[in-house]
Amino acid sequence: MYQRWKRSNKTVSHIGYHFIWCPKYRRPVLTGAVDKRLRQLLAEKAKEIGIEIETMEIMPDHVHLFISSTPCNAPQYIAGQLKGYTSHVLRREFAWLRSRIPTLWTRSYFVHSVGHISEDVIRKYIEDQKVV
Repeated sequence: MYQRWKRSNKTVSHIGYHFIWCPKYRRPVLTGAVDKRLRQLLAEKAKEIGIEIETMEIMPDHVHLFISSTPCNAPQYIAGQLKGYTSHVLRREFAWLRSRIPTLWTRSYFVHSVGHISEDVIRKYIEDQKVV
């Protein structure tokens, strides 16, 4: 069941990230059995590091993830964990990936924080706090 708010003994938060990353040289290798196994591996690792994958779409040449996290998990940690783990396992299980590209993923990724309230609404809320 989806819960919007994450709670711990000291925080209540709602942090969402949209991640995109690509295979090296943007090769279209994320198809068939690789696609299926990648979905499983991402779900496994997400559970292990305490994040939720809200939405996932794997295209032949890139990955889209919408992730819900806590303040303890920085975006670079999340990307590093997901990319590192999936690369290691997929290259071990699908030997043809090792011969096709030198590394599975590019070193870069895109991340965008996602919220239910726009930047303009937050600015106005903060500005309106102190009434003169």
